[in-house]
Amino acid sequence: MQFSESWLRTLVNPSLSSEELSHLLTMAGLEVEEMTPVAPAFEKVVVAQVLTKEKHPDADRLNVLTVNVGEAEPLTIVCGAQNVTVGIKAPCALVGAKLPGFDIKKAKVRGVASFGMMCSETEIGLAEESDGLMVLSDEAVVGQSIREHLDLDDYLFTLKLTPNRSDCLSLNGIAREVAALTGSSLQVASAINFKQATRTARNVKVSAPAACPRYTGRVISGVNAKAATPSWMVQRLERCGLRSISALVDVTNYVLLELGQPLHAFDLNKLSGDIDVRFAHAGEKLTLLNEQMVELQEDMLVIADGKGPVALAGVMGGADSAVDEETTDIFLESAFFVPSVIVGKSRRLGFSSDSSYRFERGVDFAATQVALDRATQLILDICGGEAGAVTEVQGDLPSRQPVTLRSSRVLRILGVSLKSDEIAQILSSLGMTFQQSGDDFTVTPPSYRFDIVIEEDLVEEVARVHGYEQIQPAPIQASMTILPNFEAERPLSKVRQVMVLRDYQETINYSFVEAEWERDLCGDAAPVTLMNPIASQMSVMRSSLLGGLLGALRTNLARKQPRVRIFEIGACFKVEAGSYSQEERLAGLTYGAAVSEQWGAAARNVDFYDVKSDLEALFAPRALTFQAAEYPASHPGRSARILLDGTAIGWLGELHPQWQQKYDMPLPAIWFEVKLNALMQSSVPRVEDVSKFPAARRDIAVLVDEAIDVQTLLDAMNSPNAPYVAETALFDVYRGKGVEDGKKSLAFRVLLKDTQKTLTDSEIEPSIAMLVEALHKIGAKLRGK
Repeated sequence: MQFSESWLRTLVNPSLSSEELSHLLTMAGLEVEEMTPVAPAFEKVVVAQVLTKEKHPDADRLNVLTVNVGEAEPLTIVCGAQNVTVGIKAPCALVGAKLPGFDIKKAKVRGVASFGMMCSETEIGLAEESDGLMVLSDEAVVGQSIREHLDLDDYLFTLKLTPNRSDCLSLNGIAREVAALTGSSLQVASAINFKQATRTARNVKVSAPAACPRYTGRVISGVNAKAATPSWMVQRLERCGLRSISALVDVTNYVLLELGQPLHAFDLNKLSGDIDVRFAHAGEKLTLLNEQMVELQEDMLVIADGKGPVALAGVMGGADSAVDEETTDIFLESAFFVPSVIVGKSRRLGFSSDSSYRFERGVDFAATQVALDRATQLILDICGGEAGAVTEVQGDLPSRQPVTLRSSRVLRILGVSLKSDEIAQILSSLGMTFQQSGDDFTVTPPSYRFDIVIEEDLVEEVARVHGYEQIQPAPIQASMTILPNFEAERPLSKVRQVMVLRDYQETINYSFVEAEWERDLCGDAAPVTLMNPIASQMSVMRSSLLGGLLGALRTNLARKQPRVRIFEIGACFKVEAGSYSQEERLAGLTYGAAVSEQWGAAARNVDFYDVKSDLEALFAPRALTFQAAEYPASHPGRSARILLDGTAIGWLGELHPQWQQKYDMPLPAIWFEVKLNALMQSSVPRVEDVSKFPAARRDIAVLVDEAIDVQTLLDAMNSPNAPYVAETALFDVYRGKGVEDGKKSLAFRVLLKDTQKTLTDSEIEPSIAMLVEALHKIGAKLRGK
């Protein structure tokens, strides 16, 4: 919303500078996005009148003028403008004037002394280019400063209004706000002073009363459509961003800006039959004022006559019924259309209009006829004619439900104690009617405030008028207690810390992924599908974090990063039997060298066992087990299910060669993914005596089938809970000479100790026998026997 400050000050004129007024509006919620001067700075330019004109003796294209600038003696000025004539009034820059970019000095032009310069719009910075002198109206006072005559000390304010403040889409609305904020008096619009000269009227039928609760119109006969728009009106329109078209159209635009009520003038002689406000019929078409032919849809409200639609209600009039220079009789329309009926229609057609912008947000339904009468008065004053009777059709108008405002609620939200009298004064200044009961108010919003619905809306109004800057921050006072920190629960920050210490970097990816990722990496043919994805490659919800990590890896590889170690913590989603669920997980991915390039370690690529050790460090001191199993994303022979206390909690593997080739990765990536809730559990430390006595070591070497994994043997040795056994661990694997084909030799280290004494062979042997027996039960055979 752009408007002229000088126009606003004719309605309300607070004792504030332009900058102070801008700040006041912004702090009250009407953000001033831009404030620009109408004209650049210049001085000593006055209204002048040409008295005589003679040809320059030494130049064919120059004239020597005698100019009256309001001083005792006229000035001689050399001028080259082609449109200069005796008697015209135009701006004149006197000697010593400072214009944009240059100064005016006394000079000789081809031997003739010139004591100033006649100016065009270009010289004084009002236009980029011009064809000649800026011709002023006959009413201009000779000698008057051009800045005063043209009101060039004016500023243009551009407001960035929120959608709920449609009441400020007019000069009257902004003036109401300024009056309420400053306490300045609001100038009431001049009284309407015209008589109904004829009984001529147009019959109106509203077939869609729910969409158009109020419709008013008036016939004005005998208008002069060729009448010139007054210069003051043209100036105000232009400074609000609208160009002058014709007197009739300019009046409707002027009232739109002044009161916020869109109007439309039909050429009465181009209408056929009665007016009907209805929804469009299938197949109907309409050529709008912007010359766009539109095919109307059945949810579009139209103004129709006996032949068909003549205007798209609340959006734009039709070209076939538009006024022109030959118009003599008009039907002037002022109506209230329900916002929900108008919203989105202009955008659907690919354009916007000032009318639709206001009707979509809501206009004052109580001012419908006020705007009609105001426009009628202006038309009669400018174009002449005779006003007919008002035709009005009214249905059920929107109601303004009372809203309760409690002073205690104001204090609770704002933290400022306002007396009831202060709140009452603020509500009154905003034009709200209310009933007061003690410290509580029952407030009825005015017809132009669509945004006052709940108590918090009124609290906001009180805060705005009281002034946000008057609400001082108060020290925070709160009782603070230390939250319990359970040892059995690991904070998420500790999980991140461990990952960072293992040389991983955290990434954050979208939960929306490509459907192809889900099929390839998770084998999920029916993922959670989005109804309205933000992009075609983000059409489903992820069931694994792996896809996002691979995407981040590819981005890094495209930027020549040879070594990548990343992890992510996030939610995964799935649907089962029509029920949706989500689960928090942690996933990691490594690629490239196992360690950064250095002289102290041989270069090698990261492998399955490097990442396995990262996982074991992440879960320490709790022990993980790994079970060979296939997963769609992993290499068939390098994939494992991760178990914690016998429960599957995730996967570890090397990326399948098929996906490695598809996603353009020169080297295999190693990845893992585990359930986050398994990570958040931690073992509570237990106090144990430290043995002062040396541990005894025994080695057990067994022959087993290749198919038996080491974990099975370790589980077997741990199952008997043999006395004194503190640790069992594999330290050697042998295949070769002396070992049958299909067999392998495994050697385990067994440590035994007692905190009270040194163990003897007689105490050790029974425990070792128990371990050997457990191994024998699963097919292991001691070597050498």
